[in-house]
Amino acid sequence: MQGRSNDKKKKPHKHQDPDHFHQFRLGGYGEAVAAFKDYGINRFYGGADGNPRTHRNTISIPRFGLALDYKFSKNWILSAEIEFESGGTGQAVELENTENGEYETEIEKGGEVAIEQFHITRLITPTFNLRAGHMIVPVGLTNAHHEPMNFFGTVRPEGERMLLPCTWHETGLAAFGRVGSRAATFDYQVMVVAGLNANGFDRNTWVASGKQGLFEEDNFTSPGYAARLDWVGVKGLRVGASYYYCHDTSANSDKPSYYGNMGRAPLSILSGDAQYTDRYVTARGCVVWGNLAKSDVISSRHGRHSNASPYSRVTPVAKNAMSCGGEVGVNLRNIISCPTMPELLPFVRYEYYNPQEKVLAPHVADQRLKTSMWTMGLNYRVGNGVILKADYTTRSIGSGRFNSENEFALGIAFTGWFLKK
Repeated sequence: MQGRSNDKKKKPHKHQDPDHFHQFRLGGYGEAVAAFKDYGINRFYGGADGNPRTHRNTISIPRFGLALDYKFSKNWILSAEIEFESGGTGQAVELENTENGEYETEIEKGGEVAIEQFHITRLITPTFNLRAGHMIVPVGLTNAHHEPMNFFGTVRPEGERMLLPCTWHETGLAAFGRVGSRAATFDYQVMVVAGLNANGFDRNTWVASGKQGLFEEDNFTSPGYAARLDWVGVKGLRVGASYYYCHDTSANSDKPSYYGNMGRAPLSILSGDAQYTDRYVTARGCVVWGNLAKSDVISSRHGRHSNASPYSRVTPVAKNAMSCGGEVGVNLRNIISCPTMPELLPFVRYEYYNPQEKVLAPHVADQRLKTSMWTMGLNYRVGNGVILKADYTTRSIGSGRFNSENEFALGIAFTGWFLKK
């Protein structure tokens, strides 16, 4: 939930902790989306035109989350957040080491229930605080601001979630705080967490499926290191940069011998993002670029995933991937200065992303992954944290070489604290 990670020891800055509470608070967020599409379910079905012109409609509850914060004292705070995706689905995967290291999958329910946050914070000073547990990895724009009020579309920005885990949450240790004053004010976060697992890297989503969590324990052989710095010295403006590094993603493999003697496979991800908000306009933008070493070797090995493996065998995995995008919306009620008018926000969003921006030989990039897209729509803020959304999206695939993908979507979402004391 927005504002949860910025409580301070004494009286906080208002823009740091807009939802201040005395002892505990309970809240949540949720979304429901209906989409009407003019394309099929498989862009890679083998035809020369890309996705077939198959009209279909979908309806879903992408996520419903419950959040709880509790202060044991003014310095010790417990925060927890549990998310139900697609109506609350679940599946268990076991690595049967007693049976030659075979994967065994048990379907318990459809979908996923995940603990997104479960951590204890020790507030020390406004400039330095500590946190331990399961927390959000603040790389990119969407992970750090993933609630539905923080993006205009009916779904989260597509470019980021096609390259990075979203929402990206890992277990580890973090330090955070605020430094500087007035125009030179910065928020920072640094953390060490469980690293990504190269077993999950694939053609379509680059490293997004490399997040651990299939098993009872995460491999911590090669941790991930993340850092984020936000400039917040101007009212309404935040400009941020984030960086992620894992020394050897192959060392986090389920089976230590899987990648043999190929050597280290380090991963670096850089991101820059910004947001400006006032009474009249809200604008956001984000760029993500990543580099994966030994991607050619990883691609060759992934073709040998067993049939029972929970990981994709779709390759090649790219050396470089990138996404960039931005959206801008205007508040018509404030522009027209009509207090009795509903709060309507028309918006437009552009995104480019390619999980195969650069592929090492002998592998060849698939141009059907190169995507440019425009989304235009309208948000209606009902009030008290409830919002209605409608948008139209058109995607150009492979610089127009393949069939475009178009859809119209309707959504309803909420974000709020139900109880505070």
